[in-house]
Amino acid sequence: MKDTEIPRAVAAAVDTAAKYGLGTDDAVVLHNSNRITVRLRPGGVLARVAPLAHRPDPEVEIARRLAGTGSPVAGLDPRAEPRVHVRDGFAVTLWTYYEPTAAPENHPPAAYADALARLHAGLRRIDFTAPRFTDRVADALRVVEDPAVSPDLGAAERALLTDTLHGISRAILDRGPRQQLLHGEPHPGNLLATADGPLFVDLETVCRGPVEFDLAHAPEDVAAHYPGADSGLLADCRILTLALAVSWRWDRDDRLPDGRRRGREWLAQMRAGLDRREHTAGP
Repeated sequence: MKDTEIPRAVAAAVDTAAKYGLGTDDAVVLHNSNRITVRLRPGGVLARVAPLAHRPDPEVEIARRLAGTGSPVAGLDPRAEPRVHVRDGFAVTLWTYYEPTAAPENHPPAAYADALARLHAGLRRIDFTAPRFTDRVADALRVVEDPAVSPDLGAAERALLTDTLHGISRAILDRGPRQQLLHGEPHPGNLLATADGPLFVDLETVCRGPVEFDLAHAPEDVAAHYPGADSGLLADCRILTLALAVSWRWDRDDRLPDGRRRGREWLAQMRAGLDRREHTAGP
C-alpha cells in the first residue's frame, strides 16, 4: 500500500473497530504489502485493511468455515460481525490478535508439520471453490512473459522462468497427485507461535493442489515430520514455488521490502534445485 494511503487506511481500521465498541488508544502498522496489518491496542484487535479492489471475502468465508473444525488458524474477532467491512474506500476485516511467543524462524519442525497436517485435515472438511495452483502459475507467466510488466527482468532469466513455470507445473500434474484445498503460502511468516500453539494466518492465498505444494513453502526439515509426503513431488513443488516467488519480485508493481535482493537469492536456489533434478534424472 502506498505510504500516502496508510493514514486513511489506519483510520478506517480504528473507525471499524469503534463501531463494535472496540476503542483503541494506539494503532501500530505491523506489516505493509498489498494490504496493511494494524494492531489496535488495548482491545486485542488485529485489523487488515485492503483497497476495495482486493476485498478478502474468500479469506473471511474460509476462516468462518474452519472455525468449527479445530484447525490451527487465527480466528476472526468474535466481538465483530464476521465479514468484510467497507470504510472510506477500504475493505477492513477484524481478527483476534495473538501475542507471539517466539520468532517465526524458531518453530520446531515437528510442531510445524503437525500444524500443517491438521490444517490440511480441516481444509478437507470444508466445501469451498478455490483456484488451482496452476492458476497461480498462469498469473506468474503473465508477469514474466510480458516485458511491459517485468521491464527489469533479463532475457536469460525471463526464458529460464518461463521454461520452469511451464515445465515443472506440467511435471507435477503428470504425476497425477491427489489434490485438495490448501493454504497456498504456509511459509514461516504466516505461522504464528502463540500460547495456543502454532496458528496459520493469511488465508487469502487458498488454492487447490497437492499437499506437497504447501509443504514446499516450509523449511526443508519440516517435511521429515509430515506424514506421507512424496519426496519427488515435493522437490518439484519447491522449484515451482521458488519460480513463483521470483516472478512476483520482478513485477514492476511489487512492493515487497528488499524484494529484488530476495528475488536474486531465490533465483539461485531455483537454479540449484533444477541442477539437482537434472542430475537425479540422469542421462
